[in-house]
Amino acid sequence: MYATNEGVELIHFNSLTGIFFIYRKKGGYRMVFGQVVIGPPGSGKTTYCNGMSQFLKLIGRKVAVINLDPANDSLPYECAVNIEDLVKLSDVMIEHSLGPNGGLVYCMDYLEKNIDWLESKLKPLLKDHYLLFDFPGQVELFFLHSNAKNVIDKLTKKLNLRLTAVHLVDAHLCSDPGKYVSALILSLSTMLHLELPHINVLSKIDLIESYGKLAFNLDFYTDVEDLSYLQYHLDQDPRSAKYRKLTKELCEVVEDYSLVNFTTLDIQDKESVGNLVKLIDKSNGYIFAGIEGSAVEFSKIAAGPLDWDYYRVAAVQEKYMKDDENID
Repeated sequence: MYATNEGVELIHFNSLTGIFFIYRKKGGYRMVFGQVVIGPPGSGKTTYCNGMSQFLKLIGRKVAVINLDPANDSLPYECAVNIEDLVKLSDVMIEHSLGPNGGLVYCMDYLEKNIDWLESKLKPLLKDHYLLFDFPGQVELFFLHSNAKNVIDKLTKKLNLRLTAVHLVDAHLCSDPGKYVSALILSLSTMLHLELPHINVLSKIDLIESYGKLAFNLDFYTDVEDLSYLQYHLDQDPRSAKYRKLTKELCEVVEDYSLVNFTTLDIQDKESVGNLVKLIDKSNGYIFAGIEGSAVEFSKIAAGPLDWDYYRVAAVQEKYMKDDENID
């Protein structure tokens, strides 16, 4: 589905005949695009929102950043909407005798109950802005509690938003097999819980070997194809060896779903950011928004060729990872 000046066009693809059918609805609402930026604490969400907003402005998009993290009190970007205007984490912690995690859960619950406030703040932006939602880093908000999911669901339905979840994971976790498996489980759980178009990103790829060399090439960690190779390296750590059977079962769960893979990002590299923007635009449908409308044009873009693996992974590895063959 995408919006035009005359209304909304619904695209239906018949998988049996391979033919697109386009239906037009008069009087529809304009489709608004954006990103839901999530990830564990320290994964670079706020830096990402700052860098991504600057990049999108450079390529001609009007961007509005919405800060929904009440614990983020030092913003490097100018936000169009700030949750602190509704509820302050420090006040919640004092008034209800809660810790940081409990306070954030309370703030998300309060935001859900006052969703009308957020809708009223967003409506003036819907005409011509691309939206970036900066969410808190507490991971339990996205696979244990439903508050954040409910907020996103209500916004997408009431305001006709087309959002992609951009899940950031610190790339250096790849240097520790146990932490990498944990990142896989977190990514899978978040994907299943949010039910949005979803892109997992290894952020800070320029620092990927800052905590040690990787056991495999980068494509092993991005493609997530055969996790059994991790078992030997896990067994080298006595703490991991103790949970060998549990780890094996968790890896099999990830492989059975076959949903998780990663792309890479160096937020300071415009080529890296541009490649990620292409993926996001395709996942949430932004690339279709400017097309006037034939099924042929849609099919050309939808079936467009993917980048060769060299440009997707190998070039990144050459740029950011040391080659053992060059070391005496």
